[in-house]
Amino acid sequence: MFIDFSIKDLIDILLVAYLLYQTYRLMKDSGSINIFTGILVFIGIWLIVSQVLEMKLLGSIFDKLVSVGVLALIILFQDELRRFLVTLGSHKRLGSFFRFLTGNKQEKTEKADIMPIVLACMSMSKGKVGALVVIEKSMSLNDIIRTGEIINANVNQRLIENIFFKNSPLHDGAMIIRHKRIEAAGCILPVSHDLNIPKELGLRHRAAMGVSQETDALAIIVSEETGGISVAYKGQFHLRLTAEELERILTKEE
Repeated sequence: MFIDFSIKDLIDILLVAYLLYQTYRLMKDSGSINIFTGILVFIGIWLIVSQVLEMKLLGSIFDKLVSVGVLALIILFQDELRRFLVTLGSHKRLGSFFRFLTGNKQEKTEKADIMPIVLACMSMSKGKVGALVVIEKSMSLNDIIRTGEIINANVNQRLIENIFFKNSPLHDGAMIIRHKRIEAAGCILPVSHDLNIPKELGLRHRAAMGVSQETDALAIIVSEETGGISVAYKGQFHLRLTAEELERILTKEE
């Protein structure tokens, strides 16, 4: 007896394996790996009860739990699903494809556009002045901008340093840069509760991680305690950066 196995079946198996792997990574990064394992165990028991043992009563109960459980999982993991869709939508090739369809062109970043940011961060790093600068990408940050004060000014090194000066009323919030302009300052960011974030990193780092997880924005942090410069992007930290490394990341990711 031969099994009818085609290329389409192989592609089907590979796609399912890829989805399971990506789900595993998503759960692991969010600290929900135990829940993911429990879900797999539940699905295994459900298949054995309904398909192998063919227990009708218990199988029907499991069927009802599965149908309701899908909606419950969507509610439970809404942040993780949002992060997955953000990651998918911000992929370079997909982004280029959608920009081609919509006719929108990505702004080209020149060295002159990012140097005021780099120089301001280096200056604040030397003086151990805390700062949090968020650069908007394809996803709108309007909701975050509304929480701060509108600036609407050209990106300028001295302006950035003045906003984050310790006696400035806006120094505790985040600065939002959109379309090569300082759009707002003193903005409130969503704080990440990821348990994998090192304990030595403070609230600014958690806020930067939060906005990088919920959007495709890039966040630059200057530590008030150490003066270290870090970047949070796509849910990942780049710590203890030099001026050259910061410039390279900004040029590359823009």
